[in-house]
Amino acid sequence: MNKKWEPNKGDRVIRHPREEELQTVRISSTDRRSQPKIFGSPMMLMYIFLGLIMIGTILLSMPFTTTSGNFTPLVDALFTATSAATVTGLTSVSTSTHWSATGQVIILMLIFIGGLGIMTVTGFLLILFGHRVSLSQQVLIKDSFQINQLGGLAKITLLMVGFAVLVQSIGFFVLLMRLINVYPFGQAVWQSMFHSISAFNNAGFVIFPDSESLSYFQNDYLILLIIGTLIFVGSIGYWTILDVGTNFSFSKLHLNTKLVLITTVSLVFVGALFFLFSESNNPKTIKDLPIIQQIYISIFESISGRTSGFSTIQFAETNQHTKFFFTGLMLIGGSAASVAGGIKVNTLAIIAISVFSTIRCKAYASAFGREIPKSQIRLSISIGILAISCAFITSIVLSITENNQSFINVWFETISALGTVGLTTGLSEQASSLSKLILSTLMFIGRIAPMTLALIITQNLQKPSYKFAEEELILG
Repeated sequence: MNKKWEPNKGDRVIRHPREEELQTVRISSTDRRSQPKIFGSPMMLMYIFLGLIMIGTILLSMPFTTTSGNFTPLVDALFTATSAATVTGLTSVSTSTHWSATGQVIILMLIFIGGLGIMTVTGFLLILFGHRVSLSQQVLIKDSFQINQLGGLAKITLLMVGFAVLVQSIGFFVLLMRLINVYPFGQAVWQSMFHSISAFNNAGFVIFPDSESLSYFQNDYLILLIIGTLIFVGSIGYWTILDVGTNFSFSKLHLNTKLVLITTVSLVFVGALFFLFSESNNPKTIKDLPIIQQIYISIFESISGRTSGFSTIQFAETNQHTKFFFTGLMLIGGSAASVAGGIKVNTLAIIAISVFSTIRCKAYASAFGREIPKSQIRLSISIGILAISCAFITSIVLSITENNQSFINVWFETISALGTVGLTTGLSEQASSLSKLILSTLMFIGRIAPMTLALIITQNLQKPSYKFAEEELILG
């Protein structure tokens, strides 16, 4: 005779929602303890990222990674590994002269893994070697992709990796056709591979000999076009490209895609226009160049300066108002679920729509016939305020540790690190060890915090069972 099962104290009861007759499943408290929450939470992304940076730091500190054969100071190895893994591009030592071929390969691997995403790479390797992806791993991959379904994650992972490799391969071959006329064949192959990966992942690392970033190719429209295109594609993300590729009509695009495209194009146009008018009278940047080249460089700087950090001019020589304006672009960054950093153009679009709706006295925020959830509005405002607060506090600390630098240069470097952009006024190379550690922390926060915060809040957001009484405050 079967004895009816009764739950024990401490057991958790789950009712299956799809069965006609609700069935009871027993999950004991010991089973729950056997699966630590750390491996089922978005915090796992942070721990894996830290592990990647630590491995990169150890390798880059070794003598075989330098051209001199000497050990690299630990703080410089940590700074470079963090910058590469977070696809920032700030450097404390010259990438082209300090690091050997082995060191540059390690940096490139960190860029590729960091840009593609930890969970994307993990999922791809598990699928590639025939391992089963656990449910907790599927949830993390789903959340890092920012999609609402668990089904078909293996296919999505393979498509994303394939897309990234395809775009970078195309960039490699196109760059090779141009650089083969500049460098010997072997060097041209390596330069093309390194810069196609660096550009697509918006990393900003450059190993061109005798060149400050892309200053050597300031007159080369083809090089700037190729790298600019790779930067743009990487910064708008896989889902935007997929949506545009499958829905040719703008009206059929998802709301997220519409907002990303409109906001991105608007920022590129405004940024290029501002740079052109701001620097056209500056002899240290573009004043002495032909007007066509001024326009071309302005467009490139607007595309690159918001997300990647490649530059044809030295930002240390730009006007103060140019630097300040570009800190705004760097803080915004690229699209969500892309390789770019910043608070994301999606966040900016949601905040702008919310403000515009408030001005119009509307009780809700909407765009293109779709209402934006209030939870996303609150999250966007929170991310924006937290990012500005973090930058404000850090810039004050850095201005104390680097009191020989002007505040605009400190603010510029702070936003560049937080937005994982990589534009620099030269402060990173001249900074003290303490300042380098602060900037390294800022790069890590800028890469991990927005996504982790969004995932944590999304996963744990619960509707309260009660509400407090409302009380209006005095505004205005």
